[in-house]
Amino acid sequence: MSEERKALSLFIILLVSFAIWNDINAQDSDYDLPAAPPPAEENCNGIFISYDFVSRKKEFPHVKNASAQSWAFNSTATVLNTGTHELQAWKIFIGFQHQEILVSAGGAVLVDSEDFPASVGNGTYLSGYPQTDLKTSIETAGDLTQIQAIVQISGTQFGVKPPGVPMPKTIRLENDGYNCPAPARKKTSMYACCVRDPKYKVKRLKTKLSPRQKGDLSFSYDVIQAYESNYLAQVTIENDSPLGRLDHWNLTWEWMRGEFIYTMRGAYTHQIDYSDCIYGIAAQYYTSIDFSQVMNCQKKPVIADLPRERANDTKIGKLPYCCRNGSILPSIMDPSQAKSVFQVQVYKLPPDTNLTALHPPEKWKIVGTLNPDYQCGPPIRVDPTEFPDPSGLEATTSAIASWQVVCNISRPTKTTSHCCVSFSAYYNESVIPCNTCACGCDGSDSCNQKAQAMLLPSEALLVPFQNRTAKAVAWAKMKHFHIPNPLPCGDNCGVSINWHVYTDYKKGWTVRLTLFNWEEINFENWFTAIQLKKAAPASRRRTHSTAPSFLT
Repeated sequence: MSEERKALSLFIILLVSFAIWNDINAQDSDYDLPAAPPPAEENCNGIFISYDFVSRKKEFPHVKNASAQSWAFNSTATVLNTGTHELQAWKIFIGFQHQEILVSAGGAVLVDSEDFPASVGNGTYLSGYPQTDLKTSIETAGDLTQIQAIVQISGTQFGVKPPGVPMPKTIRLENDGYNCPAPARKKTSMYACCVRDPKYKVKRLKTKLSPRQKGDLSFSYDVIQAYESNYLAQVTIENDSPLGRLDHWNLTWEWMRGEFIYTMRGAYTHQIDYSDCIYGIAAQYYTSIDFSQVMNCQKKPVIADLPRERANDTKIGKLPYCCRNGSILPSIMDPSQAKSVFQVQVYKLPPDTNLTALHPPEKWKIVGTLNPDYQCGPPIRVDPTEFPDPSGLEATTSAIASWQVVCNISRPTKTTSHCCVSFSAYYNESVIPCNTCACGCDGSDSCNQKAQAMLLPSEALLVPFQNRTAKAVAWAKMKHFHIPNPLPCGDNCGVSINWHVYTDYKKGWTVRLTLFNWEEINFENWFTAIQLKKAAPASRRRTHSTAPSFLT
């Protein structure tokens, strides 16, 4: 019996010891060290970027042609700050090369595309949202949620069947001041360590916010009043291009957190629609709001400038630089006409119902009539904008928070051009018209898109293209010119310019310039830009017009 008691006592001691050890181990588990990172990541002193292919599966329809077969794929892109400097407004380029179509990119937004699905077969730029900045490990005690951004990518690619892996050509960091080597490659991943350029001069800032950037066009999104459930923002559009202009501009953006526009001043939305609020989360949260008074609940509203006759409207007008029917001129033409301003009252949804929960809309895009195409970047947090005190005192007031969106004019193509030039001279009876499909064609088979435009009599320039056919054919028969069959397509341009050599002497020449507006809207405050590669000095040049001027 004593042996049994000894055995029982020994068992109890072992059981208690095991329980104590297990409890201590459980307490220490909260402080377990994380798994060691890969050597390339661990040895990087800068910004570590990587792309990892995760999975894919065949999509419908299933076809025998491997190059035409589509595959749904999933991948991740990672940006990790392993250096000693905070990375603000991170931006990466992924060189897709297999006709990829992105469907989603969680944790980032596309910089060079309007929306998903987006064709990115030639590569694309991604910027962080909502985590735009990556702090350092030193100032966050290694908190990965603050120093790392992971983008969950899903989409479709073509032409690479298993066991091949559809990897991009390259990845790189696009932030100024960093140099990225060619990425190291493995079968399903690639990575690179981007280091700071020692020759790059960093501007010393008073705050940690990004400096304001320069571009052809810029937006300032300034929160000037803030409440728990809503805020008032002022949007300023500034044209910094020496030649670019906007006419009848339309601005679009995308709300990312369920916001909606309650009222506006200085602008309006093309569609006054509150149905998305009534049948959505907004009506469940704001039970006392009369949504019939809400201006717009769309995720992607289309905003336009007010007409000039509403400038003094005390309810929706009465703002400096507003209500010009969407016309913005270059500052060198008229500084007072190079800016447009409007205000928008924005209501928020949980969990953003506090004073400091302020988030600007994303995916900004602006278009105009007969204007260049703009590529806009993401909103960047900048120092609060300062305004003159409205009371008239010699003081300034600051916005609560400010963001800047910078847009640049993209290189025009045939499908994006809006204007063309025809040529004529005193010594030739025929006029050289604008090129066939100079501003794009709609793919119709009723005309020849590749045929050269037919020479015209001078009076034919005074009528729209659709009324020139009889004159063009009759002129070709009279002058024994070739008549294509089918006839060439038109130029499809909203505005055309005729350059007519009027006289030509040894000491100089004269030219008559004629503009034709074929659109159904007025083209206000027009101007033309002319580049003379072998021009005489300005003192020897003269123009005769209603208000001639030289831009040098």
